[in-house]
Amino acid sequence: MLRSWEKLPENMRIPEVRPYWENLSHKKASLFFKRLFDLFTAIFMLIFLALPMAVIAIWIKCDSRGPVFYRQERVTTYGQKFRIHKFRTMVTNADQIGTAVTVGEDPRITKVGHKIRRLRLDELPQIFDVIAGTMSFVGTRPEATKYVERYQPEYMATLLLPAGITSECSIRYKDEDELLNAADDVDRVYVEDVLPGKMRWNLDSVRNYGFWKDIRTMFRTVFAVLGKEYPNG
Repeated sequence: MLRSWEKLPENMRIPEVRPYWENLSHKKASLFFKRLFDLFTAIFMLIFLALPMAVIAIWIKCDSRGPVFYRQERVTTYGQKFRIHKFRTMVTNADQIGTAVTVGEDPRITKVGHKIRRLRLDELPQIFDVIAGTMSFVGTRPEATKYVERYQPEYMATLLLPAGITSECSIRYKDEDELLNAADDVDRVYVEDVLPGKMRWNLDSVRNYGFWKDIRTMFRTVFAVLGKEYPNG
């Protein structure tokens, strides 16, 4: 549920965030149903996806050395930090030998990683994060801490809601890694060029939040994975 304005972290109690908070404060019923939907849907999906996830886990272990899951620190509601669950798609020391953003032809990606990333199957373990309440099915994708530390003031409004597995922005920027593939300085290009474009979609989703819009976004995500193109402009 949405915190009162006085209980928000100090770095979020700023004029740029206030209009977004006021808008959400009138939609508490929708936020309640959002959490209810997330919890029951995630448990239902886990029952049916347990076997396929086990197969993917074995596939990853057979393909390369290292853990099944990738547990990088990310940021969610009100700036809380958590360790996200994703199937590992890269070599085990990827964080030490490259940027936190993945590009299209990234040599750190494993053979199995290329395959499961294409269908976004690496996102399946985030069901555990949805059950825990650190994530939602729909919401701003959780950023690494170092990028949140460079947020412009208005971007902090995206932390009023839980981070999400998918979003309208995720649909529009589904080929983000390819956009960054030719960049000389991936971190700089991401923060200065890509992130502002993504945030326009993320902020619009918070500004116009609605439970049924979340449901529509989930269906649109399925279509995007199956090949439908949505412009990011």
